[in-house]
Amino acid sequence: MSQGNSHAASHGSVRSYATGFVLSLILTVIPFWMVMSGHFDRHTTTISIFAFAVAQILVHLKAFLHLNFTREGRINSFSFMFTALVIVLLVGLSIWILSSATLMMVH
Repeated sequence: MSQGNSHAASHGSVRSYATGFVLSLILTVIPFWMVMSGHFDRHTTTISIFAFAVAQILVHLKAFLHLNFTREGRINSFSFMFTALVIVLLVGLSIWILSSATLMMVH
């Protein structure tokens, strides 16, 4: 297989983009409906929004960013996961440090 063919194969088709778009739309509309309808209690709505958000992140990673763990895509996937880990640690630890400093300042 030539270099040009393997590069073209790594990108999605129109069908995969359309499927990702429709799934993203559904995963956005359902939590919006849950909040606007008011049929669910606050705890159920919060947990559901979090679950739909995680599902939507996975759909975006697969359908639009084409992250996979095949031989060709493994390096990109690991690079993305390392970057996400660094961002989560940076933001999470910053919030923890700031909240600890605030608690120390209050007392």
